[in-house]
Amino acid sequence: MPTHIGTGTTHPAGALPDRRRTVVVVGGGITGLAAAWELATNGPPATRVVVLEAAANVGGKLRTAELGGQPVDLAADAVVARRPEAVELCRELGLGDELVPPGTSGASVWARGRLRRLPEGLVLGVPTRWWPLARSGILGPAGLLRAAADLAGTVPHGPRRRLGEPGSDRSVGAVVQRRLGRQVVARLADPLIGGIHAGCVSTMSGAAVFPQLLAADDATRGLMRGLRATTPGASAPRTGAGPAFVTVRGGLGRLVERLVEALTARGVVVRTSTPVGPLRAAGGRWVVPAGEGAVVEADAVVLAVPAPAGADIVGAVDAALAAELRAIAYSGVCLVTMRWPSAALAELPEGTGFLVPVEQGLLLTAATWLSVKWPHLARPGEMLVRASSGRHGDDRAMQLDDDALVRRVTAELASIMRTSGTPLESMVTRWPMAFPQYAVGHLDRVARMDRLAGQLPAPLALAGAALHGVGVPACIGSGRAAARTVAAMPDDPPP
Repeated sequence: MPTHIGTGTTHPAGALPDRRRTVVVVGGGITGLAAAWELATNGPPATRVVVLEAAANVGGKLRTAELGGQPVDLAADAVVARRPEAVELCRELGLGDELVPPGTSGASVWARGRLRRLPEGLVLGVPTRWWPLARSGILGPAGLLRAAADLAGTVPHGPRRRLGEPGSDRSVGAVVQRRLGRQVVARLADPLIGGIHAGCVSTMSGAAVFPQLLAADDATRGLMRGLRATTPGASAPRTGAGPAFVTVRGGLGRLVERLVEALTARGVVVRTSTPVGPLRAAGGRWVVPAGEGAVVEADAVVLAVPAPAGADIVGAVDAALAAELRAIAYSGVCLVTMRWPSAALAELPEGTGFLVPVEQGLLLTAATWLSVKWPHLARPGEMLVRASSGRHGDDRAMQLDDDALVRRVTAELASIMRTSGTPLESMVTRWPMAFPQYAVGHLDRVARMDRLAGQLPAPLALAGAALHGVGVPACIGSGRAAARTVAAMPDDPPP
């Protein structure tokens, strides 16, 4: 017999249900937890909030572990400071004084046989100033001449369309290559923008990931000039504006821990190891299968899971919405976090690490000097290094076992910079469903999904990285916005 999950007790199926307003949040990653927090702190009074997470732990990709006695993040290790959502949530939870900036900034890219410092004036990997680009040595003579043609305004642009009009979206790679040439795409735009999304700029939606680029492409003279005009601070280094990134001292896992503590204190039920089955509607409410014959009856649902899992959950009530969710592809990444003796890293480049273009053919896509980026992780005589591999269409790292992956990454590091020996300790973290891919037309797809969700027989809101952004602040904002959507349902739940 199915059971009804309440706020701490289980009732037989025939028992009188609790008629307080109930909202179920499916997914206990940072998106779902943020949605639950919004409901618990700003939602309608007497709202019961239940978070159901299929995994054994909440937090999703915000996870911190120890390596050599130091806390290291196993996925995201920072949040963008210029977006307010993550910083504001940290402050609401009493972690504002624990936010710390990086110890340095900047990075390099492996180009033309060596590591070269990224030039000033980049906007998401697209140059806005020609002279810093020329001095960097990243482009060869042909690439520099091609970029100079854009600066001179002699490169013809395609048909102008107002952003948001049908057919106005185009790929980041297509715009940058037409304006600035193949070398800029391969050695700057793809390593940076593609690296952020573990994808390929040739298929990536400009409207979803870089709308300023499309606006600049529609400008009358040159992409670089257009980006300088539309992007504040693009023409000069950041000064006096505060850090671009921050993290929580001790790791972003502390944000998850503090958030769960605060939710529990407010009566939110957080259940792990509870996979959710296909939803069913009954009497204007949702019947939510919650594992092992249990169900939760809910007035509203916030769906904060990866798109394929969401498709399975809504498939029985709306095949069209499920099809839209299944159409979103994902890429997997592998991270190798290593503890090295400092002497083994003879010549550490300036900045926080380096990027590796796809054209190099390496498994590595990036490396980060964690002990330099975050001074609170520094230890005498040691260096923490994190290497990243994997992107959409490249699953070579996933096919290697841990030992083989560490050997391959170590060898590639040695080929790029002077390293000797092997790491003292290493830890491999695999994220098979790391990044949703925003293909051209992504925002149109999201609009269709929201429209279909609004037509369901009971209130349901979509949230998460598959919609409007993959970063931690974007996910927090998405979860809180979805919570506000379901909180706006009628005051009196259906009988």
